[in-house]
Amino acid sequence: MPLRLRPNDPTFYDLFTESANHLVEGSRILAELLGSTAGTGLSASHQIAAQMKDAEHAADETTHSIIRRVNSTFVTPFDREDIYRLASDLDDVMDFMEEAVDTIHLFNLEKLPEEVAEQIEVLQRAAQLTAETMPRLRTMKDLAEYWIEINRLENTGDAVHRRLIAKLFSGEYEALTVMKLKTVVDLLEEAVDAFEHVANTVEQIAVKES
Repeated sequence: MPLRLRPNDPTFYDLFTESANHLVEGSRILAELLGSTAGTGLSASHQIAAQMKDAEHAADETTHSIIRRVNSTFVTPFDREDIYRLASDLDDVMDFMEEAVDTIHLFNLEKLPEEVAEQIEVLQRAAQLTAETMPRLRTMKDLAEYWIEINRLENTGDAVHRRLIAKLFSGEYEALTVMKLKTVVDLLEEAVDAFEHVANTVEQIAVKES
């Protein structure tokens, strides 16, 4: 078996954890925006959208830090291609969440279907699990439960998304509102799917390093 060099530098693991923590913050902001629809409308949506934009910029900076670190490091803790892929997958989740918040704000949506709360709950749970899992990349131990649970959450998200689409086309909403709401729920579904991409990449890394 070939000798596998693995540096003790924890920087990559710290950066991946930082990236995942941005997703926790992003999902929290999503929940805050949803909470604002429970009152008289999205009067606070501008401020919340600005918070999300700031969170997305912070996540981008962490992604750039990972890329810069890869490009300046001779021996990486695992394959460079996997580091790039994981960084990109994490960034994609944040991008979809930010786009959903921005779309709600730009479309001036004053009320969202109740089932959107279930989508956001899935995103919050997936974000928390991801933040808890990233530090374990250092030892490559106890990772299987992560991708198994993310797969379960993704299946839950799919079911919620199907119910939402059925509700939107039930005749309860006007045609233009249907188009606007569908854009939002589709973006949230994309964010859920992006978490599964993160989990798949983690699984690939674990298999290679085992």
